Amino acid sequence: MVRNRLIIEGGKKLKGEIEIGSAKNAVLPILAASLLTDKRVILRNISLVNDVLTMLEILKAIGSQIEVINNNIIIDNSNVNSFFPPDEIVKKIRASYYLIAPLLLRFKRVKIAYPGGCEIGERPIDLHIKGLMNLGAKVIPNSKYLEGKIDNFVGKEIYLYGFKGPSVGATCQILLAASKAKGKTTIFGASCEPEVIDLINFLKKIGVEIYGEGTPVIEIYGKEDLVGCEYEPISDRIEAGTFLCAGLITDGEITIKNVIPQHLIIVLQKLKEAGADLEIKEKEIKIKRGEKKLKPLNIITSFYPGFPTDLQAQFTTLACLADGESIIYENIFERRFAHCQELKKMGADIEVIDNKAIIKGKKKLIGSEVTATDLRASASLVLAGLVAEGKTIINNSYHLDRGYYQLDKKLATLGAQISRT
Repeated sequence: MVRNRLIIEGGKKLKGEIEIGSAKNAVLPILAASLLTDKRVILRNISLVNDVLTMLEILKAIGSQIEVINNNIIIDNSNVNSFFPPDEIVKKIRASYYLIAPLLLRFKRVKIAYPGGCEIGERPIDLHIKGLMNLGAKVIPNSKYLEGKIDNFVGKEIYLYGFKGPSVGATCQILLAASKAKGKTTIFGASCEPEVIDLINFLKKIGVEIYGEGTPVIEIYGKEDLVGCEYEPISDRIEAGTFLCAGLITDGEITIKNVIPQHLIIVLQKLKEAGADLEIKEKEIKIKRGEKKLKPLNIITSFYPGFPTDLQAQFTTLACLADGESIIYENIFERRFAHCQELKKMGADIEVIDNKAIIKGKKKLIGSEVTATDLRASASLVLAGLVAEGKTIINNSYHLDRGYYQLDKKLATLGAQISRT
């Protein structure tokens, strides 16, 4: 069944200014972290993407009192009454696993279904479980649920070196557990992603003592009584990168505001390599094409400060329009080239071999009917539709709403001819 279509008439040059919203991948663990205190927490300027709304729905289901006013979220967790959030909501999003440690801390036990999210490869939570057990939890996974119990979390040295490198999710999970653990917890092999640092900054604001953020070694001194706070999460570097790609491939001229350029260093470098002319200020970036033809790229996805996997699909679309052959290696997830098959329906010349995509650029793409398979794949198809000749229809575009707030409306303000049915 076709659900939620986007229809795009390609060929419009994007011009104007847009503001980047809050980072979904920062907001979600921060929402879970709000469970660490019964005091009021106010989160400012939040993009109400569907994943965030789903996390709020889970919190409400276990007793949180939540009010949303003008993109500000007011949270009161003093009446949270359940360690067993509803399966049907938990399974909607990957980030529901962030609730494990906070619920263990509140109730000394947790029962939770396995998380959902995009189908982009194996994403086990074994490092989460191992870390929680090292801190003192008894965790019993079965076919349907993960169940856990603790007497108390006790600080220890936790090693999070995964097979593929640092784990964002496991780092956040252990940060949450260690925030109220007895004594000192040291995480070795911690993720250095900006969204992890943002969670740490929030935890500091509610009273946790943490050192070493932005490095692979983080020290946490747990505190029993944590306070409330007001906090504004960082802006979304992935949304920023998506709009920068849109400006470049449409041969337009756009300015993105409320952006943190330091979080996009390698992305900006690749845009320059492709032929972008960038004007970078403290909190805004202006992009236009510096050369007539786009240049091919070699990209290897990696952990921060490397090239983000969440922008791989968007840059695949860019490479489809470059004058020459590009090679993209996907080193984070096994099945993150689903968009390539859909781009081929639009005339793209792409060969996928294991974790490598070889893209031979073309002068144009042709509008077609395609199907989004996940969040970032859907963004790549939108970008392709913006430059394709004729009409592009994107089925299952609801994936976009999980991580982009009103992307179609923002693009329309820049001159795109885009509608939703």
